[in-house]
Amino acid sequence: MRFKKKDLVRLYRNLVRARKFDQAAIRLLGEGKFTSFFHAAYGGEAPGVGGTTFLRQDDYIYAHHRGHGIPHAAGKGADLFSFMAEHCGKITGSCKGITGFHACDPEYGMLGAGGTIGSAFPVSVGWGLAAQKAGKGQVAVCFFGDSSAGRGTMHEGMNMAANWRLPVVWVCENNGMGQFVPIKDAYPLEDIASMAAAYGMPGVVVDGQDVVAVAEAVMAAVERARKGKGPSLVECKCLRFRPHVEGAPDWVHAEVRPAEEIERLKKRDPVTLYRKKLLKQGILTEKELEKIDGEIDAEVQEMERFCETGAYPDPSILQNALYAD
Repeated sequence: MRFKKKDLVRLYRNLVRARKFDQAAIRLLGEGKFTSFFHAAYGGEAPGVGGTTFLRQDDYIYAHHRGHGIPHAAGKGADLFSFMAEHCGKITGSCKGITGFHACDPEYGMLGAGGTIGSAFPVSVGWGLAAQKAGKGQVAVCFFGDSSAGRGTMHEGMNMAANWRLPVVWVCENNGMGQFVPIKDAYPLEDIASMAAAYGMPGVVVDGQDVVAVAEAVMAAVERARKGKGPSLVECKCLRFRPHVEGAPDWVHAEVRPAEEIERLKKRDPVTLYRKKLLKQGILTEKELEKIDGEIDAEVQEMERFCETGAYPDPSILQNALYAD
C-alpha cells in the first residue's frame, strides 16, 4: 500500500491521540476516577494504530489488552469518549458503565474482549468465518501479546483459520515481556512469526516502533485476506515503558526493571521517531505538528469533562443487561 501525505498525517494524528488518551487514562486511574484497572500502552502504541488506521469501518478487530485497546480504537475511528467513560463506570460509556475493561463499539467492528489470555483466537476465528460467509470482503484482525503464543487456543485458531482460508490477520504485539516474564525465557526461537510456516501462511517481522512499517505489513496481509488467500501472521517487535499493570511494581521475574533500562528504551519512542521522520521528509512542519498536538490536548480535556459530568448507572441496568424478558 502506497501512502499519500494525508495518510501519513492521519497516522501521526492517531498515534498522538493514542498516546495522549493513554496518558489521560493513567492520570484518571491515579486520581481514583477509574472503576477498573489499567494496562498502559505507553511506548507500544504503534502496532495498534498502524494495524487499524486503514481498515474498513466494517472490518472486525480484537484489540490487545495493552492500553485496553485505546491505540486500536484510535486507529479504527471508534468513540474514545464513550470508551473512556466506560472505564469511569459512567452510563455514557459504550456499555453503560458496567464492564470497565471490556469497552466496545460494534459500529466500528469492536465487539468487546475477553479477560483471559488466549480468548482472542477462537473469537477471531468466529468473526473471520462470519466475514467469509457474508461475502462482503471484510477481514478480522486479531491483536495479541507474545505471552499468548504459548496458549493452545492460538494454535487451534491458526490451524482452523488456515484450513478454512479465513480472512483473518494475526498481529502479535511482541514487547518482549509476558506480564513479568521476558519472552526469551518462555519461547525457544527469536521470532514468534516462525510459527506461521507450520500453518502454511506467511509470517513477517516488522519494527513495531515504526507506525508506517506496521501499517504497510498489516495492510499487505489484509489485502491478501480480502482476496480469499487466507490468514497471515505479522509480528511487531515493540516496547513497553510502563509496568504490566498500573499501580504495581515493574517486575521482571522477582526483580524490578532498572530505571536506566526504561530510559534506554525510550530512545525508541514511536511518537518521537515518527515526528522526526515527518519533519525530515518535509511532510509536516514543527508548527503543524504542534497544532495537531494542541488540538488533541483540547480533545482530551473535553473527554475528561465528558467523563466527569456523566452519571453512574442505576443498579437496575444489570437486570436488563444480563437477562432478556
